[in-house]
Amino acid sequence: MTTPGEVERTLRAELRGEVDFGAAARALVTMDASNYRRVPLGVVTPRDADDVAAALRVCAEAGVPVVPRGGGTSIAGQATGVGVVLDLTRHMNGLLAVDPAARTAVVQPGLVLDRLRDAVRPYGLTFGPDPSTHSRCTLGGMIGNNACGAHSVAWGTTADNVNELAVTTYAGAAHRIGTGWDGAPEGLRELVGAHLGLLRTGMPPAFSRRISGYGGLDALLPERGVRLAQAFCGSEGTLGVVTEAVVRLVELPPEPALAVLGYADESAAADAAAGLLPHRPLTVEGMAEDLVGGAAGGAGGAGGAGRAVGLPRGRAWLFVEMPDEGGARAVARGADALDALVVTDPARQRALWRIREDAAGTATRTADGRMAWPGWEDCAVPPARLGAYLREFRALLAAHGLRGTPYGHFGEGCVHVRIDFDLASAAGVARFRSFSEELADLVVAHGGSLSGEHGDGQARAELLPKMYGPDVIRLFGAYKDVWDPAGGMNPGTLVRPARLDENLRFEVLPATPFAREVARCVGVAKCRTTEPGGPGVMCPSYRATGEEQHSTRGRARLLHEMLAGEIVTGGWRSPEVAEALDLCLGCKGCRSDCPVGVDMASYKSEFLHHHWAGRIRPLAHYTLGGLPGWLRLIARLRAAGAVNAAARHLPVPLPGLTRERALPELAKRPFTRGAGVPGPVSGPGVGARAGSGPGARAGSGAGSAVTLWPDTFTEYLAPEVGHAALLVLRAAGLDVTVPRGRGRICCGLTYLSTGRLDRARKVLRRTLDTLGEVPGPVTVLEPSCAAALRTDLPALLPDDPRAGRLAAAVRTVAETLEEYAPAWRPPRLDRPLVGQTHCHQHAVLGDAADRRLRERAGLVGEPAGGCCGLAGNFGFEPGHHEVSVACAEEQLLPSLRTAPPGALVQADGFSCRTQIAQLGGVRARHLVELLAEGLADQEAPRAAPDTRS
Repeated sequence: MTTPGEVERTLRAELRGEVDFGAAARALVTMDASNYRRVPLGVVTPRDADDVAAALRVCAEAGVPVVPRGGGTSIAGQATGVGVVLDLTRHMNGLLAVDPAARTAVVQPGLVLDRLRDAVRPYGLTFGPDPSTHSRCTLGGMIGNNACGAHSVAWGTTADNVNELAVTTYAGAAHRIGTGWDGAPEGLRELVGAHLGLLRTGMPPAFSRRISGYGGLDALLPERGVRLAQAFCGSEGTLGVVTEAVVRLVELPPEPALAVLGYADESAAADAAAGLLPHRPLTVEGMAEDLVGGAAGGAGGAGGAGRAVGLPRGRAWLFVEMPDEGGARAVARGADALDALVVTDPARQRALWRIREDAAGTATRTADGRMAWPGWEDCAVPPARLGAYLREFRALLAAHGLRGTPYGHFGEGCVHVRIDFDLASAAGVARFRSFSEELADLVVAHGGSLSGEHGDGQARAELLPKMYGPDVIRLFGAYKDVWDPAGGMNPGTLVRPARLDENLRFEVLPATPFAREVARCVGVAKCRTTEPGGPGVMCPSYRATGEEQHSTRGRARLLHEMLAGEIVTGGWRSPEVAEALDLCLGCKGCRSDCPVGVDMASYKSEFLHHHWAGRIRPLAHYTLGGLPGWLRLIARLRAAGAVNAAARHLPVPLPGLTRERALPELAKRPFTRGAGVPGPVSGPGVGARAGSGPGARAGSGAGSAVTLWPDTFTEYLAPEVGHAALLVLRAAGLDVTVPRGRGRICCGLTYLSTGRLDRARKVLRRTLDTLGEVPGPVTVLEPSCAAALRTDLPALLPDDPRAGRLAAAVRTVAETLEEYAPAWRPPRLDRPLVGQTHCHQHAVLGDAADRRLRERAGLVGEPAGGCCGLAGNFGFEPGHHEVSVACAEEQLLPSLRTAPPGALVQADGFSCRTQIAQLGGVRARHLVELLAEGLADQEAPRAAPDTRS
């Protein structure tokens, strides 16, 4: 028998692409976006079709199975395998040709859908199928699953939009298939000819979403034109590997309009969907109130997320997109809806569609916070049956004590739902099986398809006999054997399948809280987007490197395998996990941008805590990780000037720091020693009362009490920000105090980022002891410190009630002013604005109040999205400079280069300001500094002395 080592050596000798049988490469592809896990032998990233053929030939000779893989967003387990995984995304991702006149494009299988759509948009064209994962799913994966998306009601499935396919089979033979028998494997024509009657009468009634099994096999009938390429679509990698495709393009409506229809409940919306099809809509999407956060108000109106984007009254909605405004208004008038609105503004349409597109993650949690899982993500019934089906489906869920949030393509009867299965216990898995069997019966009873667009994989293939019957199932097996007689292509999928309750990814995990957190990543791969733009942050290191191990999903998969211990065997000392987490910036972007709220920064802290336990840590963990202590010591010795001089003239960097960066200068006088910040006064929790200082409004001592947090960065590196905050808060009539206990007040951020969790807990307990109870809001100027206090503090000290109270009191300056000085009018600056929104503000705090404050101050424009790339200690650590700069080059630095004349540069984070100064050559300021300067400009004419004689 050929050994894995021999297979690896032969592949390396035969291929130009990468061959990796190492633990990390294998761990990254054990899972897709499903409930399943299969451990591969190795990973091959072919450079071209010749490499694919060579890999398949080598694997066939060795008897090693092969599974092709695109973006890994499949939800039924078909993108995982036990042999060699072909990663087609790294090299075979090109758009080879576009013919606008013929409305066709030639693509490679690893091309991401959005790259194709962006490339053909200037011609007024698009690719019709558009799954919600369009920013990261690949054309090859879409062909494999026969993906559909929201617009298939108008433009059809992927199979309907494929003209030709270049396919390589398991033994390495090449086929070019389209319409007619040219290119067909030997024996296929004879097989079809022998089963014409079965194909005509034995298949379930056809409707647009009959995707399950080899559901397109009847496309080979002579009266249907013998469409070989169409029949191949949806084969889930079980027949061969697509190496190239000629796809059809459709005309993109120049000004589509959206009719949003509100209904009393989900059933009413479902019953109405089929009646809208005569209007020839582009989409008919449905969702109920539980998808928009469970906060949609009573029958009188939408609430929560619904109110935020302006949904009409109702508890369920249909999104009906039409080619133009006239069509949308006709739908709104003709629909028997509780309420309706027509949206023509593209930005508002995008905001509404974002609810639907994020549903793949939003629906992964029930209203009470329980995780919900795929498995029955996309079954479909004929649209006229949808209302009745959904009522029975809800009843079936209740009978099994399960919960889920249905939504989906109501115009085609396709329902997405994730269900709170317990897949970690024997009883829960047994319930999963019994529910699946009963639901399959229900779908078939309504004339439906077990899969409506994502394929069957392992989740449903076992149940296909319920839908197709034994004769058709035998025909499926024969069809598979004609293409793949050795059975090496993705075995266990579709034909002769694995059981739906084996290979579950949860069974290998220990029953620990950290394991439950890691398992939260469901693999929808929103972190794998690479296109810049927009307010999102996740995942800056993946966007800079393009490597799966540096995506949020990749890191979660490695942690999963570390806990499983089968591939990644080093436990908490794993070098594979350490390498992947090394480029995690700790930006927390995934906490908000990931649909399921994976918080990789926290996972990294936990890993580093265990990884370095009982060992000498990297020097950066002591220098940068211990920054508050070092700065406090330098201030106590009054040595800031000497340290600054040494940093400027030292020929080598300080231990643990990169040589590519200069150190920021320390302030000669800490913030709390400055003028206008008196020394501490007596009384628990009371510091320097500043309400009556210079610039305070008359009677400000009677205003709301506000505590101004002296964070490490403001205290020792940017005291000018603290003084500006005092001026602004006083001007707003607030009674400001600065906590006493200089140097003993710290959020623990630097200890968290380096995984020194025991030290962080000690620092935070000391902080709580020193601070005492605060009388009102705690205004924190540094966003990363505010985020640490709001989220990490209560997580680290869950049993200390003071932690929760302090976390709840944390406010940004803008939040403080908006809540406690709502009548205050900021100075009018009336200037354009650029800069950087801090990652932690985006992820944890939000910037809605800041946006409103900037607008009231006449600041026009928005700080850049993305990540500045410095990220605290990250950009100062050796080996990180290149990634740090690449992150800044994505959005921040281009925005500075194209800033309008006279633009102000705002960055509330000290790291962001440092990055802007060092890479952009511009001085950025905190928002309070801009406001303070505006106040000073207002006061200057009144304060100027009269020098006339």
